[in-house]
Amino acid sequence: MPNDCISYQDSGYFSNLIVDYLNEKTELQSLYNNFPKIEDFKAQIEEKESNFNGNDNFNNKRKVLVNSLKNQYQNFEISEATKQNIELLKDSKTFTITTGHQLNLFTGPLYFLYKIVSTINLCKQLKQEYPSNNFVPIYWMATEDHDFQEINHFTFKGKKIQWNINSTGPVGRLTTEGLQEVFNLFASELNSSENGNFLKNLFTESYLKHKTLADATRHLANTLFGEQGLVILDGDDISLKSEYKNIMKDELLHQSSFKNVNESNEKLENYSIQVNPREINLFYIEDNLRERIIFENEIYKINNTKIEFSEVEILKLLDSNPEKFSPNVILRPLYQEVILPNLCYIGGGGEIAYWLELKSNFDYHNVTFPMLLVRNSVLLATQKQHDKAEKLDLSWKDLFLNQQELYNKKTKELSKFTIDFSAQKAHLKLQFESLNQIALQTDKSFIGAVEAQKVKQIKGLENLEKRLLKAEKRVHNEQLERLFSLQNELFPNQSLQERKANFSEFYLEYGYSLIEKLLENLKPLEQEFKVIIL
Repeated sequence: MPNDCISYQDSGYFSNLIVDYLNEKTELQSLYNNFPKIEDFKAQIEEKESNFNGNDNFNNKRKVLVNSLKNQYQNFEISEATKQNIELLKDSKTFTITTGHQLNLFTGPLYFLYKIVSTINLCKQLKQEYPSNNFVPIYWMATEDHDFQEINHFTFKGKKIQWNINSTGPVGRLTTEGLQEVFNLFASELNSSENGNFLKNLFTESYLKHKTLADATRHLANTLFGEQGLVILDGDDISLKSEYKNIMKDELLHQSSFKNVNESNEKLENYSIQVNPREINLFYIEDNLRERIIFENEIYKINNTKIEFSEVEILKLLDSNPEKFSPNVILRPLYQEVILPNLCYIGGGGEIAYWLELKSNFDYHNVTFPMLLVRNSVLLATQKQHDKAEKLDLSWKDLFLNQQELYNKKTKELSKFTIDFSAQKAHLKLQFESLNQIALQTDKSFIGAVEAQKVKQIKGLENLEKRLLKAEKRVHNEQLERLFSLQNELFPNQSLQERKANFSEFYLEYGYSLIEKLLENLKPLEQEFKVIIL
């Protein structure tokens, strides 16, 4: 089949903002730094080197980062590649490429894999282009999120596997107790093949042998990608938060991000705004609590609680216990870039959209704004599905159409005659132009009659065209149904496969070759929706 990749712009699955960003539209260029092209990483490296390494405290910053990572990995078996990458972070010539993701149960949707593979592959490509530097892939776990409903399930072959508990605090601190029941349900869906047993063991080792969701997720991601040198970072860390205290203090005292981000959002008035800033973009967190900090009547209040602080008290708490403060979606990216020698953030369209709101806040705090790269998107298809598409004379571009567009397009192609009355409508308009010339020379009331008749007859042709299309759909119904059946397999519920299916569905059939295929095929800087035949 032709077109084994589709440009993001042509796929129909990206917002106007992301399409314009990918097209480097002039109006958006003030909202980001360097665009992610291989040759432009040189300037990004130099700027980050100057900003991060130029900081008088940079040796200490790297030391804190490395020590925190070693502490986080203390009870985990890690590959030599990951150990080496952690050590490399001490070197001023080492930089990171980062992606972030929620702690979805058993990775959640497929695109979890695509984010991480994009990050790993970009590091490999950069090492080839800039051999004097080192590049470390980072997976930032969103351990401080609290929207448990978004992460408490995954879909296996159309069946929802769900973890039902109450959660009120940061999800990374959640206990994994109660996941035995979820495992029993999942295991009942698997066979006893080598791949089936691997998946059962992966779930058991991750979720039943680790006490928190953060540790479970680290084990899972480390098992799948540790050999590629992936470094997994948990921002819910007192040492790392200590490096960010000054910015959190500024947020509490001056609410600067509210002003900065709103100024950027004015430049995005022609687009849907992804996130809106709060007056204070920090949460107060404990094991079972994550609530907004609100400033009212000279008092700092913790929303939905009776906890209150004076200015002196809250600043004292920030200094002694920075782990009790958690940046929200507006301030988390800044936290990431303060503690990491990072060059590029890789995320989905929605993530890149909110990053485009943030550059003014980075400028205010004199922190280098990273390159923003839309992660790889993938459509996985079996050889059987590929052959079926060829037999139905479908291109991959056809299959990306919405169902009604595809229905109409293929009906017209299958029909023995042209279902398009454009020529007849153009001819009719010419006839009425002649009639209109006559009308202009007689009574004015005749002009209205001519125009009304023109509208009526063109409308009649349009109705005939629709009826003919409908009749041809009935004639070719059997072939069209086969076509829709295939599209529904590849686009479940007429949405992207990568947002619905879990990796285990494909791993069960193809094993680790699934990940090898992704590592082999995904090229992050090409910005194309890749079709991979398994």
